[in-house]
Amino acid sequence: MIARKPVVGVALGSGSARGWAHFGVLRALREAGIQPDIVCGTSIGSLVGAAYAAGEMDRFEEWVLGLGMRKVFGFMDFNLGSGMLKGERIIEFWREHFVQETMEELAAPFGCVATDLHTGAEVWLRKGSIADAVRASIALPGLFTPVIRDGRLLVDGGLVNPVPVSLARAMGADVVIAVDLNADLMRRNRNAVGMGAAAARPGKPQAQQAAEPEPAFTDLEPPAGMFHANVPPMGWSGKWKSSMTSVKSFSSSVLKRGIHKSDEELQQNIPSLLNVVMSSVNIMQMRITRSRMAGDPSEVLIAPKVAHIGLLDFHRAREAIDEGYAAAKAVLPSLKDWGV
Repeated sequence: MIARKPVVGVALGSGSARGWAHFGVLRALREAGIQPDIVCGTSIGSLVGAAYAAGEMDRFEEWVLGLGMRKVFGFMDFNLGSGMLKGERIIEFWREHFVQETMEELAAPFGCVATDLHTGAEVWLRKGSIADAVRASIALPGLFTPVIRDGRLLVDGGLVNPVPVSLARAMGADVVIAVDLNADLMRRNRNAVGMGAAAARPGKPQAQQAAEPEPAFTDLEPPAGMFHANVPPMGWSGKWKSSMTSVKSFSSSVLKRGIHKSDEELQQNIPSLLNVVMSSVNIMQMRITRSRMAGDPSEVLIAPKVAHIGLLDFHRAREAIDEGYAAAKAVLPSLKDWGV
């Protein structure tokens, strides 16, 4: 058999403003001499991916870095219909200044994912206007109005396939580099409910907190060795006592973290309607991503730590890009194992 260079595809995931991290990922790959043969994206991943496939990534990134809150607000064409925003103003600007081509005109194959609002079917967009396809892929329900395309009512592809590994494979990729912007969300949620070191030990001086050791368990999972799959509950008293000790330690660590809050405390921190919707989208996409990636894992996974960036924090591009760059640099050595 004749060895050949593997076809490399990138699957850029959804995550709204966190998606600016894709610029950092693609830049790190380019600096390492890795030129993806296939580019796929969902939602914000389709926006950045299309600019990359059209050779406009650098100009688009420069423009994104200049976004301030005032400019972001200026692109919001408010609407009283089926979405808070029409989404036409930003797409028309993007089409006029960055990508006018059709998908057939691109040098590198490009595809993006949308969702059929009526049937729930996953829709792969691989032909026609790039801007129209991207507009459908980013149509987050409740935020942007749906898009009518080929007799279908389309919304954000993150509802069904937040990290489009399957599309990259269908387009011929041998090695898929996936970028998951949702992997870090659980850490943010834990911190938000008092999972940090300082929150776990309220009322103590900071110096004393720093001197105290962290609890033994960093996740809400039973510690290793708590349960023994091959040991009957009443057998081997030594093992049983050891397990019970672990249970008590785990319970104590959970209580120290202050996970359970009173109803009064929760009542004081009820989020706004928009935050409820955005948090719900976060949870949905995180769960769907885990399920899809378990069934069809990528060869290489890049997971930038961008949970601290809100879905609508488009003005925080520098932070997101830097996190994407750092995450990609960390996994570059693993690409050598795949001949990339």
